[in-house]
Amino acid sequence: MFKNSSLLILAFIFCLNAKAQEQTVQEFQKEHNKMFKNPKESPLKKKARKFKGHDFFIVDDSLRVEAKLVRTLNAIPFQMKTSTSRLPIYNKYGEAHFTIDGQKLKLSIFQSERLSLTDEFENYLFLPFNDLSNGEESYTGGRYIDLEVPVGDTIVINFNKSYNPYCAYSSDYSCPIPPEENFLPIKILAGVKKPNKSVH
Repeated sequence: MFKNSSLLILAFIFCLNAKAQEQTVQEFQKEHNKMFKNPKESPLKKKARKFKGHDFFIVDDSLRVEAKLVRTLNAIPFQMKTSTSRLPIYNKYGEAHFTIDGQKLKLSIFQSERLSLTDEFENYLFLPFNDLSNGEESYTGGRYIDLEVPVGDTIVINFNKSYNPYCAYSSDYSCPIPPEENFLPIKILAGVKKPNKSVH
């Protein structure tokens, strides 16, 4: 009797956690759509800002992973390649090690040298990545995830919150290109899908 009750409680807690996580993704989607309709923030031209919203993949909780973070000691600043001749300075903050569908994966996490010197973005981390869905279900040039400096040696990466660079919508922008080391040999069917023609 007690054992069955414990299992029911654990199942209830799991459902609550899953629902809470899905709600944070829905909030991300809402804010992302709102930003693209805001003329002060949107990369879209005036006509395209009438779009109904981004196409998102169905939220997949298995693509929210708790990764082991191995910080990079004495990181050497480097110039990250972009879609233009611009070469912003970044530092490699560390490497995230995680598993999806039993496959061990790794991604490098970066920190903008310029933004790290500001009060607002001093804890901001940048995760650009490519995967096997690029050019088909997702944008050819890869996607980004925003992160924050964690307290401990783990970091949560929620691929459901991955989004397209502005270059996916307009050639007027200069966007960091995900380094070769950040290619995932699997399909990440989460986050923002490849933009359709109506948002160009």
